[in-house]
Amino acid sequence: MSIYKKLFEAKKEIGKISKDSTNPFFKSKYFDVNSLLEHVEPILQKHNLLLLQPIVDNSVITRIVDVETESYVESSLQLPNIQDPQKLGSAITYYRRYTLQSLLGLQAEDDDANSASKTVNTTTNIPKPKRLTAEQVALIPKADDISKLQIVLKSYSLSDTEKKSIENRIAELKK
Repeated sequence: MSIYKKLFEAKKEIGKISKDSTNPFFKSKYFDVNSLLEHVEPILQKHNLLLLQPIVDNSVITRIVDVETESYVESSLQLPNIQDPQKLGSAITYYRRYTLQSLLGLQAEDDDANSASKTVNTTTNIPKPKRLTAEQVALIPKADDISKLQIVLKSYSLSDTEKKSIENRIAELKK
């Protein structure tokens, strides 16, 4: 049996993955890489498929190998140039999750896409700008994604202190 037939059978068993973790800063859902691996690996192994996720030439590679024929399929993403080991580790984890999700074509509800695709009536019921919770404000000094911080600046009703805190964090991250 070819690797593609084995993957086809495995994908039927894997099914749709449910997002089981919450990003506390943006209150969005995602599936944790460890939960994803716990779900996927036993099914792949049942079909004699081995999952590997090496880092090669500054890229995270997700490779599924047919242990009988040694043929494989893979997906990869180039890592950004990050010097901070903790931030690099977070990027590696993120890329592992998404290269595996992409390689297997896993279905998962996309909170961001669902929010963006909702019809908005622009003539009535204009929503008031959102306020940050105390927990979200406390996370600002730890945030490490400039683009998300910029979204917060544009999307939320912020006090002058909150704006200044976010602007300072963005300046720190740009250094």
